[in-house]
Amino acid sequence: MLPESIKRILAMEPTGQAVQTGGWVRTFRSRRFIHLNDGSCLSGLQVVVDFEHMDEALLDRITTGASIKVKGTLVASSGKGQQSEILADEIEVLGDAQADIDHPDFYPLQPKAHSLEFLREKAHLRFRTQTFGAIFRMRHAMAFAMHQFFHERGFYWLHTPILTASDAEGAGEMFRVTTLDMANTPKHSDGSPDFSQDFFGKAAHLTVSGQLEAELGALGLGKVYTFGPTFRAENSNTTRHLAEFWMIEPEVAFADLNDNMDLAEANLKYLVRYALDHCAEDLDFLDQRFAKEEAGKKQEDRSKYGLIERLKLVAEQPFERMTYTRAIDLLEQSKPNKKGKFTYPIKGWGTDLQSEHERFLVEKEVGRPVILTDYPKEIKAFYMRLGEDNKTVRAMDILFPGIGEMVGGSQREERLEVLKSRMKDFHIPEEEMWWYLDTRKFGSVPHSGYGLGFERFLLFVTGMTNIRDVIPFPRYPKHIEF
Repeated sequence: MLPESIKRILAMEPTGQAVQTGGWVRTFRSRRFIHLNDGSCLSGLQVVVDFEHMDEALLDRITTGASIKVKGTLVASSGKGQQSEILADEIEVLGDAQADIDHPDFYPLQPKAHSLEFLREKAHLRFRTQTFGAIFRMRHAMAFAMHQFFHERGFYWLHTPILTASDAEGAGEMFRVTTLDMANTPKHSDGSPDFSQDFFGKAAHLTVSGQLEAELGALGLGKVYTFGPTFRAENSNTTRHLAEFWMIEPEVAFADLNDNMDLAEANLKYLVRYALDHCAEDLDFLDQRFAKEEAGKKQEDRSKYGLIERLKLVAEQPFERMTYTRAIDLLEQSKPNKKGKFTYPIKGWGTDLQSEHERFLVEKEVGRPVILTDYPKEIKAFYMRLGEDNKTVRAMDILFPGIGEMVGGSQREERLEVLKSRMKDFHIPEEEMWWYLDTRKFGSVPHSGYGLGFERFLLFVTGMTNIRDVIPFPRYPKHIEF
């Protein structure tokens, strides 16, 4: 039979019942007390060893990192901070972990503080630490809550392609997928690769977004959402960029920009509330970690709120809504801009907002999440609905404290001739997007959607500051280990 999870055992009333569990040893004190954890919860379980009746050779093998199976009796604990413990009747070492520091196979995660950079190098083992156990249990909870949110509202989960021939974002930073022989690539007379001889008969890439395909689904199913991996070949080594990341992209037929803002705000509040209601133990741990991190910063750089306080602020306060034009006015007149403290100065209407501007609006000007709308058409994508002023598009960005942009979305351009004109402005050939244009020819309707970067949201909800720490196996320039 499978061993009982430690989470489940800790929920039992200790009445002397027989239990069986398994896990990894975190510490073994005085050759008597084993702190055991199996990843099911933050708390470990104390196993009490009757060393007088245990084989010495067995005890020598119970070291930090070793995996063991335990059979014993669940009793009330007299120790502080724990309700129950197991009095071990039988212990089996399933996997040894070398305890000698001079040994080449020495277990690297000894019971001491490790830097996050060190743990990124040990990403295959970091799941066993308290910090990353909490993070990845939170990741699971947020993914579950995401699906539950959309399911409760009648959305259909649409699996959009990972392989694509289109660049939805128009950025050109895409990973190429090919079966051509790199040492002997067929070429045209001008020296360019001849992709007609490739597997798909044309150039193919890993997707940067499932949005365009999700629009096709929404214009038949009504309400759909994507939740899958996306890829960006951007040569950036910042704490905010990954080459592989996960996106959630709902699309809704018959919805305008106001409907879109309402849905996105409800989505984010639902996730945060779910975390507060269902992830208390992990959140408490991460809140304490967040406080320690903040205490090490300069006073002016510290967060105004603790992690849990910040989450409650999002869950309980309505998001502020303002136009891009209003935001530019506020930023232009702000002290940081007038005193030249912004890295990217605000130079009037048309300025493309940076993270420093977004965070100023949220953290200094308003004090809660902000939804910015109606951006200049020149700095937004071709598929966003052109405003009546012919200067702006019906776009929205949701800005969060500590993060900046959390969500980007828009009402989509449903008018065929306007969409064609916008594609021409962006130098997008109509023949490459014939299928997208067809949806505007045959029964077009107003529709809207947005994109939510899952890892970026996880940064907010866990209080972590490096996006590489909220995805199990981070992919970034010069790094594709594990």
